[in-house]
Amino acid sequence: MEDFESLAGFLDHVSLVMENEEQRDGPKVTVMTLHAAKGLEFPTVFLAGWEEGLFPNQRALDEGGLASLEEERRLAYVGITRARRTAVITHAANRRVYGQWQSCLPSRFLAELPQRYVRQSTTMAGQTRLWSAMPAVDPVARPVRLDSHGPGWTRAGGQDAMRARAATISAPARIAARVDLAVGQRVFHQKFGYGRITAIDGDKLDIAFESAGTKRVIASFVTPA
Repeated sequence: MEDFESLAGFLDHVSLVMENEEQRDGPKVTVMTLHAAKGLEFPTVFLAGWEEGLFPNQRALDEGGLASLEEERRLAYVGITRARRTAVITHAANRRVYGQWQSCLPSRFLAELPQRYVRQSTTMAGQTRLWSAMPAVDPVARPVRLDSHGPGWTRAGGQDAMRARAATISAPARIAARVDLAVGQRVFHQKFGYGRITAIDGDKLDIAFESAGTKRVIASFVTPA
């Protein structure tokens, strides 16, 4: 997309290319979401972006907790089982977000795959097992992103080194709690309705909702009731 001035220009180009391709015979790649793929099968399936924060999606985990994690896990199962013969799953060691490089953690779902059916490969020199570098994390925790380094594969050198590096970066990156919210305060959430704050952790709130039970949500998604 770097060759285009805007997203609209890129999409215009894609639409023109796709119109031309529709006039040709031969094999084609079908692009769809995991939800749209339900009930379909293909000889080979490519599943991209299996990284913490993307899949499972961090916003979903923040809003829905363990229930959302299980929904994301079911989607992972749907994606893998769309393949008749081969499912190719990829994750990036680094992503450029808003012009800045960020290191990425492999999705926790990769570690749950039966290893006897998995063949791993890498494009990162000197690192053959990035999955094993993923530290133990809370099921709904927000993973630390090491955004000061370009080559994210250096963190695969060891879990202890990764945790030490994360400890030096995570503290300054914390978001301060909203000054208009306090423990015990009644708030409103668009999805979960009314509830009362039971704990505050930076920009995350534990809220006992009247009809949805206790959830952990981002502070920006609630308003004082």
